[in-house]
Amino acid sequence: MGYDSIVCVKQVPDTSNITGEAMKADGTVNRAALPAVFNPDDLHALEAALQVRDRFGGSVTVLTMGPPAACEVLRECLYRGADRVIILSDRRAAASDTLATSYILSQAVRKLARYDLVFCGRQAIDGDTAQVGPQLAEKLGISQVTYYEQLVDLSGRTIRVRRNVGNGWEIVEGRLPMLLTVLDTANEARPAAAKRVMRYKRARAPMELGAELAKAMPDAAPGQKEAEQARRLEPLKAKGLCIEQWDLDDIDADLQWCGVTGSPTKVHRVQSIVLTKEGFTAIAPTEEGIRGMIRDLIVDHTLG
Repeated sequence: MGYDSIVCVKQVPDTSNITGEAMKADGTVNRAALPAVFNPDDLHALEAALQVRDRFGGSVTVLTMGPPAACEVLRECLYRGADRVIILSDRRAAASDTLATSYILSQAVRKLARYDLVFCGRQAIDGDTAQVGPQLAEKLGISQVTYYEQLVDLSGRTIRVRRNVGNGWEIVEGRLPMLLTVLDTANEARPAAAKRVMRYKRARAPMELGAELAKAMPDAAPGQKEAEQARRLEPLKAKGLCIEQWDLDDIDADLQWCGVTGSPTKVHRVQSIVLTKEGFTAIAPTEEGIRGMIRDLIVDHTLG
């Protein structure tokens, strides 16, 4: 019978080398100050969906929300086996927190209409909130299982999965449709397939072509650019290489729930803390040595 899966992925700033410049004065992330990467947990969510399709049939559709540069993670999804990719991009959605993001994604999922499973990474490394997946399930009115680690059984409209609960695991059974947030221990993400890279490396969204033409034809009239963009889009569509692009109007989003207006979360500040110490302190592997170390830590207010 097959199962249709939707995977929500995100391009995130690489937080491994974060600096104080990573936040703007208004409390939003300065994404230009950090290189962008595919959110790690989302790769495992994609793999989980691909495994369901490979085993039972069906389809895998990938959604992402972001600027034109986010199309890069969609191409990565196509390289790995996704059937369909869609970018949600709209300046009115800028600075959306988890509440606004989950609302926008829920509207996009409703537009897709047909789905059995929704996969999300456990959390994104830029915010570490782990809120978007559960909030999305709530807005869609469907069941959810967090910390997904393994598919135990999928038969008809019933699914059984194993979820990690920290010090152990539990088997959870539910009815489809269902949303699952996936751990990095759930699987090993497959690499890009060479044939698919060769096929999809030229895939582009209309706004990407628009940006390329703005650089290539800086003095051209708007009408000329539009005509050239349409001309370049036609062969991409014919070859299945046009990345679908939606905005907030396409998904019938209520603007009061999007962007800054729909985001009650405010970031106070971002700090870059670097621990430095010259030299080292030798601790004798004795009871007295350990007591002395603890005493020093308490005096320095590291403990207590």
